Amino acid sequence: MSSKPSLPYVPASAPFTNEQRAWLNGYLAGLFCRTDAATAASSSSAGSVSPRGSLLVLYGTQTGTAEALAKRIGAEAGNRNWTVRVVEMARFAEIDFTKETQALLVTSTWGDGDPPDNAVTFWNHLNSAEAPKLAHLSFAVLALGDRNYTSFCGAGRKFDERLEQLGGKRICARAECDTDYEQTAADWLKKLWQILDNGAQAPSPEDGVSASTRSATSATTSRPGYSKSNPFFAPLLASRNLNGTGSSKETHHLEFSLAGSGLTYEPGDALGIFPCNCPDLISKILDTGGWDGEEAVPDSTGHETSLRNALSKHYQITSVPVPLLEAIASGTTEPKFQALLQPDKKTELDQYLYGRDLLDLLQERPGFFTDPKDLVKLLRKLQQRLYSISSSPRAHPDQVHITVGALRYESHGRSRKGVCSIHLAERLSVGATTPLFIQPSHGFKLPTDPTKPIIMVGPGTGIAPFRAFLEERQVTGATGKNWLFFGDQHSSTDFLYQAELDKMVADGHLSRLDTAFSRDQAEKIYVQQRMLENGQQLCAWLEEGAHFYVCGDARRIAKDVDAALHQVIQKELGKSAEQAAEYVAGLKSAKRYQRDVY
Repeated sequence: MSSKPSLPYVPASAPFTNEQRAWLNGYLAGLFCRTDAATAASSSSAGSVSPRGSLLVLYGTQTGTAEALAKRIGAEAGNRNWTVRVVEMARFAEIDFTKETQALLVTSTWGDGDPPDNAVTFWNHLNSAEAPKLAHLSFAVLALGDRNYTSFCGAGRKFDERLEQLGGKRICARAECDTDYEQTAADWLKKLWQILDNGAQAPSPEDGVSASTRSATSATTSRPGYSKSNPFFAPLLASRNLNGTGSSKETHHLEFSLAGSGLTYEPGDALGIFPCNCPDLISKILDTGGWDGEEAVPDSTGHETSLRNALSKHYQITSVPVPLLEAIASGTTEPKFQALLQPDKKTELDQYLYGRDLLDLLQERPGFFTDPKDLVKLLRKLQQRLYSISSSPRAHPDQVHITVGALRYESHGRSRKGVCSIHLAERLSVGATTPLFIQPSHGFKLPTDPTKPIIMVGPGTGIAPFRAFLEERQVTGATGKNWLFFGDQHSSTDFLYQAELDKMVADGHLSRLDTAFSRDQAEKIYVQQRMLENGQQLCAWLEEGAHFYVCGDARRIAKDVDAALHQVIQKELGKSAEQAAEYVAGLKSAKRYQRDVY
């Protein structure tokens, strides 16, 4: 008697990280699910198990998290006997939506609630005159975001609303995941499979899953290997300031040892760091609250710890969470906070929250919180920070390097410090260890063909992944040309990695190096202006098959560079604005335009 072929699955004992296993399992699912279903259908009726039906999983991703989740869902769907396809949104044209009956969308958000790069063309299609009618489609959305940003899960919300406008029916309510997404995603999937597998009644939208205060640790304990849920405590090997004397900036190059960890990475990946909050800020919070720091409170995992330790390692204290304002608003007669929390006062609320931290609020409302347990239950979990890796593992075996700009600024009459950047720059000494993990990137990688040219635009700390790219191409003997656009404030003090780059230029490995130091002349000059000045050669490289990369701030650098790229293509290739947009969309679809933005 024949049976359904089992879906290939990478076991937990395999020598891969959790993220790598998730990706591999999803990949195998995509390869084998349809084959398994066809085999089952052709088997004898006595021994076959008919597939439940067809399931389309679409994902939009910027850093690879949504892709890994989508492929994990695909693997689970295959194991549940669904005929499943996992497709990135950029390939939507390959899908005949008139024949799809059930779809799951997994998407991250970047910028001001915008879809990630590989989802933009799909989003534009859904809002065009050619948008499909979806009355026959049942769908569900898993949205990823970060509550530190105003437009939390904005892209997921937009897709969810638009699919409904086009006639689609929800399988279950949208899930909105914070950066600790694992438990929320698991809860959502549990509901989803209950509905899909057992035909349960779909919940109403107000029953949706949110990630407001839940911890992911319950789902990730006892996993083997080092990962986000089980970080490796890596020794700091070296730390040096890359800026010269007199610079207004402080950019640190840090090197960590991975010896004995089994952790591996590729250029384009990110390093996750678990920071500690500033001890001075913690002391001021304790003084303001009238606490000695030894009070017993729950940490972010639900275990008991001291208040000082909780504020140091577990909770975010450099911003003001809205639930804290809501608690004060409900416990005071002053109308200020009630007014700020009105739905039509979002702009005013954002202005109030900007640049304020927990100490500001406690000083504004002294004595409001007498029991520190009431305070910490309203705080958000302290999140890890991701930094683009600035080293090639082949150039630096058993090491990983990052490039970090130390953040210091003034706000509301007080000096402020970046949580992780100052933790690394000031309080982590050589020889000390810090917990870290590797965050793989599935959408920011070197060309698989080493003969292809690459163009890299990375001002300031945006140079980090391109140092890794250049080292990797040099060590592996890649013959493709390399072109770097770099910019900062002053060439004499802010030319990061200048000696290394000059050497690469001298030996011919770095084919072109164009710099823009904004404050070395009266009129400020930025990297996008250098692109425009060299537009003819830039387009010639693109026409040769070059891959184009950008790393930097999403709101300014990435948008300005993207606008400059469109202008260059219009001018040098004689295209209209619409044709230039199509050209750029083609680069993205072919994985030849990739961005590492934050």
